[in-house]
Amino acid sequence: MSNTPITVAKGDGIGPEIMDATLHILREAGARLDIEEIEIGEKVYLAGNSAGIAQSSIESLLRTKVFLKAPITTPQGGGFKSLNVTTRKMLGLYANVRPCVAYDPYVRTKHPGMNVVIVRENEEDLYAGIEHQQTPDVTQCLKLITRSGCQRIVKYAFEYARRNNRKKVTCFTKDNIMKITDGLFHKVFDEIGALYDDIEKEHWIVDIGAAKMADTPEAFDVIVMPNLYGDILSDVAAQIAGSVGLAGSANIGAKYAMFEAIHGSAPRRAGQNLANPSGLLLGAVMMLVHINQPDIAAAVHNAWLKTIEDGVHTYDIFKEGISKEKVGTKEFAQAVASRVGQLPEKFKPVSYNAAPSQMVEDTVYAASTVKKETIGVDMFVHYAPGLTEELGQKLDALTPEGLKLVMVSNRGVKVYPGGLKDTITTDHWRCRFHSTTDGAPISHKQIIELLSRAEAAGLDFIKTENLCTFDGKPGFSLGQGQ
Repeated sequence: MSNTPITVAKGDGIGPEIMDATLHILREAGARLDIEEIEIGEKVYLAGNSAGIAQSSIESLLRTKVFLKAPITTPQGGGFKSLNVTTRKMLGLYANVRPCVAYDPYVRTKHPGMNVVIVRENEEDLYAGIEHQQTPDVTQCLKLITRSGCQRIVKYAFEYARRNNRKKVTCFTKDNIMKITDGLFHKVFDEIGALYDDIEKEHWIVDIGAAKMADTPEAFDVIVMPNLYGDILSDVAAQIAGSVGLAGSANIGAKYAMFEAIHGSAPRRAGQNLANPSGLLLGAVMMLVHINQPDIAAAVHNAWLKTIEDGVHTYDIFKEGISKEKVGTKEFAQAVASRVGQLPEKFKPVSYNAAPSQMVEDTVYAASTVKKETIGVDMFVHYAPGLTEELGQKLDALTPEGLKLVMVSNRGVKVYPGGLKDTITTDHWRCRFHSTTDGAPISHKQIIELLSRAEAAGLDFIKTENLCTFDGKPGFSLGQGQ
């Protein structure tokens, strides 16, 4: 059989050591790979490339379509974008998959038998990274959730469950508060879940869902969630399973895929032959399944399980009375490689079939027939804290014909008219205007007139957000107290 080309980056910190260990095991197991090595991370950043990856390296990724990546170090301070986020978005890697498995009694855990897979949306949500400082006191980060993005990740979660004989998919959101953004994710989950009669489905509010997962992870199987929650809770799940250092990760898109450990570059441990390569190795196992080498994936995974149950452990999981031998990075890799072809006796052996494509079909945005109308506008202004009545009266005086001031809110809470004097205010005010005829559309010309009058009155407006209806249903939230 022909080899599969892949792009490999050894990264920073402990990255080169654990990548060398991983590649040694893959070679000894007979993985059919043609490797193109690229440099990414700290050296590239410090050479003046703020993206952390050169154009020639990007061309390698576009050519091979498969990326095995060790951890990197992102320099602290402004001007440096996360290479992980950049790569995921650049290549459309919208499904992040993190199996979190307990290896009791060899790895400490309060949850023997835990076997949860976190499927995380990987591109949007707050991780779109659209941030602004709007006043001396207030910053904002835009939370972007798209219907097409929800459809992609939810469909992937159900297809993953079906392909891997999982019985249940659970959705975590916070749609009791963020009713529009998280509400859309939940709605799409219900819509797509209805197409999978063979799989149980449920929804949890993310805070109590996270508490339940930490306490009783056996209640879950596959969990799908938006980006931020998924990032946080996949680390939590990996840690309560036993160790973040043992967890691998797959990032899957319509054309490309990236595989990695979920831990960082740990520069304090670099060059000491101490690091545990297991997270990256298990990411590589996911890669082997993805490129249709399930036989090699099973051989590597079973050899790793056999090594763990034989008590050959790196320092991070070594436990007196359980472990038999404390080894370094290279020695651990040699131990795993020497067990290729053996099966674990206490763990259940792993097998992988030649699965259908691990890719998810890209969702093409289709022009909507929904009727959209602008019925008002929120004008955000920079104005001194505490001067609620003064600002409200100025706004009343400048409101143009055809519009009416509905409310002024501060950090989401209505403060004018009729607000409470005890409400704490900052220097960032949302001023909401509607058509004088409730529900009637307004024009862009009216919005421009409003801004012109605000400018003439000396008000420092920061931005506007149009208030729209979609088929007559409001596409905006009410202010707290409105």
